[in-house]
Order: sequence, then C-alpha cells, then structure tokens
Amino acid sequence: MPELSVLAIFIPTFFFISITPGMCMSLAMTLGMTIGVKRTLWMMLGEVVGVATVAVAAVLGIASIMLNYPTIFSFLKWLGGIYLIYLGIKMWLSKATLSNQFDVPDISRTSLLSQGFITAIANPKGWAFMISILPPFININRAIEPQLFILVFIIMLSEFICMLLYASGGITLKRLLTKDDKAQWLNRISASLLALVGVWLAIS
Repeated sequence: MPELSVLAIFIPTFFFISITPGMCMSLAMTLGMTIGVKRTLWMMLGEVVGVATVAVAAVLGIASIMLNYPTIFSFLKWLGGIYLIYLGIKMWLSKATLSNQFDVPDISRTSLLSQGFITAIANPKGWAFMISILPPFININRAIEPQLFILVFIIMLSEFICMLLYASGGITLKRLLTKDDKAQWLNRISASLLALVGVWLAIS
C-alpha cells in the first residue's frame, strides 16, 4: 500500500486532473443533458474501466507498444469519433417537443459502455498523464501490485465523481434551457456538443 504522504499528494493531484474539462467530462455533461444521469452511468462505467486499463498499461510498459503502433490509436479514435458525430447529426435532425421530452437516439447500454471505454483509451492526453504522473507515485522498493491497485482505485473513483458532477451539470443546464419552450435549442446544443466531442476525439 502507498504511504499516507504519497496518497495525500496523489489524491488532490489526480482529482484536479479529472475535474479539468476534457473529452470524457464533456461527453458526460452532454449525455447527462440528453439521456439523463441514470443512463449516463453506463458510459461512466466504460470510461472508468478504460482509464484503469490505461493506468495499468502505462505502469506495465504497454504504453510504449501503443506509441510504436499509432495506427491502433488512430483506428480507435476515428471509430469512437465517427459514432459520436453520427449521434450528434441524428439528434440535430430530430424534433424536440414542448413537453421537455427529446427525440434522443436510443443508445443501448452496450453502446454507452463501449463509447466510454473507447473515449478513455483513445485519448492521447490520458496516456500522457498516466505515463508521466502515475509511475513517480509508485515505490519500486515495495510490492507494486497493492500500490497499483490502490492508486488505480483512487483514479477510478475520482473520474467517476467528476463525471457525475458534469452529468448533473448537464441536467441543470437542461432545466434552464427548457424554460420558455426552448426545447429545440437544447436539442441542437446537445447535438452540437456531442458531434464536437466526436471531432475532438478523431483529430486529437
């Protein structure tokens, strides 16, 4: 287990990294706005598993293999990006009703899980953070496995809490925009954000 002094530095450091706006947080806010926090939890589950995968891979050295084969990154980024852009276009073309119900594409749990996972593992900045920040917090003179387990658990919890905050913020924004019959505006803003995250993922 990491020393308490290490955890005292690691926890606020990674929470600050997690809370900073990025692709995953933007996706959480957009989905929270359109499909609700409860359904967005499936995307969050996929994302935290993806982040955990990146963290473990960074420590074990798999990151070097990924960096040597950039086509893997490109494929995953474009696959996830194109899907998000598709959803954004579909939402933009849909019609929102005045009863605050939106014609949101029926996204399955599997799709939400895979989208969260792909967004996490295909984010180059995520790999860069893990490669540069995580290893220094591990004491090579102690057993690596329990240290890695605790640190990865903290990372997953931090990511989940931050995405929950962003998704809840999306709900608040939805309530504000649905006043005075602004449903169509909300639908198009959500569609634009979703497509923007897709473009961001594909070209990053």
